[in-house]
Amino acid sequence: MDIGGRRAAVRWMAAAAVIGAVVGLTGCQQMDTRAGAKPSGGSTETMTGMAGAARGGGSGGACVFVKPDGAQKFGHVGWGFQVTGTKRWVYGAVENPSGRLYTPPGGDIGAWHAEGTYKRMMSEMSTDTHYPGNSEHPYSRYRCTGSSTSDVNAAWAMIRTVEARGFLVGVDPKTGKLTSRDCLDATYDVLKAYRTKGLTRAEKLAVPNVWVESLWGWSDKRLTPR
Repeated sequence: MDIGGRRAAVRWMAAAAVIGAVVGLTGCQQMDTRAGAKPSGGSTETMTGMAGAARGGGSGGACVFVKPDGAQKFGHVGWGFQVTGTKRWVYGAVENPSGRLYTPPGGDIGAWHAEGTYKRMMSEMSTDTHYPGNSEHPYSRYRCTGSSTSDVNAAWAMIRTVEARGFLVGVDPKTGKLTSRDCLDATYDVLKAYRTKGLTRAEKLAVPNVWVESLWGWSDKRLTPR
C-alpha cells in the first residue's frame, strides 16, 4: 500500500482546492494595474524557432499570450495558432469578465476568437482589441513555437467547444468533482487539438503563470502595445 503516495495525493488536492478558490475569486479576469504600471520595452518581431512559421512556411506554429497580473497575479492566458502553410493565424481567449467561479454552459464567459496575419494578431493581443481589460498593459508577454504537426480543423472544433462549455474553477455542480474549465484549460485544449509540438500538459486547476514557465523550448518575448 503506497501510504506516501496517498498522503501526497491528499496534500496535492488540498493545495489545489486552496489555489482554485483563490484564483476563482477573479477567475481569469485581470487586476487593474494602472497605478504604477510601466510599459515593457524591447523588440517583439523575432521569434526563436518561429521565423519560418511566421512567414507562412509549410509548418505550423502556436503561441501563448500572457497577462502575468491576471487573476490576482496567478496569471491569465490566451492562445494563437497558424493556419498551416499560410500567413494566417487564429487567436483568442476566455476572459471571464464577471470573475465568477462558475458560469454554466452557454453563459457569458468573455470568449472570443479572431483570424488575421501574424502582425495583426500581435497588435490585437497587445491592446485587448476584442475584449478590453482593466490593465494598462493587457497581454505583456508571449511564448511561441514552431510545430511540425498541426490539425487546424480539430483546433477550430475545440474553439467552438471551449466557447460554449461555460467557466469553472472549483467543484463541478454536475459531477461533484474538483476541476476547472478556465482560461488555461481553453488555451491548452485548443493548442492540444491543434497538435502543437512540445506542448506541456496543463493539469486541472494548474496556475497559469506556473504552467507558462514549463513551455520548454518556446520563445519568450515581451509584448508592447502596437
